Amino acid sequence: MQKKDSWLLPEGISEVLPEQAAHLESLRRNLLDTFDRWGYQLVIPPFVDFLDSLLTGSAHDLDLQTFKLTDQLSGELLGVRADMTPQVARMDAHNLKHEWPTRLCYAGTVLHTLGDPLEKTRCPMQIGAELYGHAGIASDYEVIQLMLEMLAISGIQNVHLDLGHVGIYRALVEQAGLDAQQEAELFEVLQRKARTELAELVEQFAIGDNFETIFNTLPKLNGGVDILADAEKILDIGNEDIQNALRDLNTIAEKLRRDYPALNVSFDLAELRGYHYHTGMVFAAFVPTIGREIARGGRYDNIGAVFGRARPATGFSADLKVLAGLFEGEIDSNAQTVFAPALEDVDLSRTVRDLRAQGQRVIQQLPGQQGGPDQLGCNAVLEKQDTQWLVRPLASRSSAKAFN
Repeated sequence: MQKKDSWLLPEGISEVLPEQAAHLESLRRNLLDTFDRWGYQLVIPPFVDFLDSLLTGSAHDLDLQTFKLTDQLSGELLGVRADMTPQVARMDAHNLKHEWPTRLCYAGTVLHTLGDPLEKTRCPMQIGAELYGHAGIASDYEVIQLMLEMLAISGIQNVHLDLGHVGIYRALVEQAGLDAQQEAELFEVLQRKARTELAELVEQFAIGDNFETIFNTLPKLNGGVDILADAEKILDIGNEDIQNALRDLNTIAEKLRRDYPALNVSFDLAELRGYHYHTGMVFAAFVPTIGREIARGGRYDNIGAVFGRARPATGFSADLKVLAGLFEGEIDSNAQTVFAPALEDVDLSRTVRDLRAQGQRVIQQLPGQQGGPDQLGCNAVLEKQDTQWLVRPLASRSSAKAFN
């Protein structure tokens, strides 16, 4: 017996109705076409994969977000993808195998065991682009530019770009001599930006006043580009990796100021988003109406090592559903939809076929159906005049276009 509430969906799982689906698909096509014009080739990773492949290089959080099942054929543990980036990295490392830079893009649904605290969804539609095989600042800047282009095409305004560099924290931890447990404890407190707790924690580490001061100051190193000059003074401990990271951030700041003078840019040197996954620069885009990032990315070198070939890598991703929901323009709902009567007429069939071939939407009436042109969302009809079938607007049938 069918349950009364069989129409209900699982929590965090949503369906997309026609009008929203049309907008979502139109945006997906526009963005993938844009990626293609930048040289990023489309790939389609499998929805289900071996669990080890899905979790390559990822943090514990992604493990918790992955649905797991046992393969009845092999007995191996499989997972439903919660993030497509590791799969795309495998394609570059194992399938493509060339030495020059590879640009790949993707779009598809991923599944999470837990919903996002703000969006509540467990089925985002992930879209993104990855650049493999180049370790320089130029590739970091290219993917940042492409992400900004994606947001502009999506009609999103008032974008704020936040940048950081996980290499700074990684170098500080190493130079301070912290062990794995201390590093994890410090990371957790920094993520919460609990400054009082941070001061108490670093005091217990016995790492010297210099590093205590640095770690206590790290959460304060956020703001405009001027914060980078402050960081150079505070983090002047003779570590080349830190100086290179700050130099890269300054270079990116100069490029953004030159190419996007109206863009709101900030820096946060205590931002450790994706710390166990990223290896260098990280970045995220925000808008005032949402309390979390709407797109994010960064450098994650050597992820392909487990697939047989370590390669420099950088990229970004976003939830296409979030981008579509933030669209601030007007969706074109006036596209012509033509109603064709239910008649056995060779000329009518040819006219319908020609209209569809030209890219127009034609709905053929079914014999005995309920509902007419208005109910089916049509704004034009095919009517026969003499020997020709004419497209006439419903609102005003005085004008018509002939199709022979």
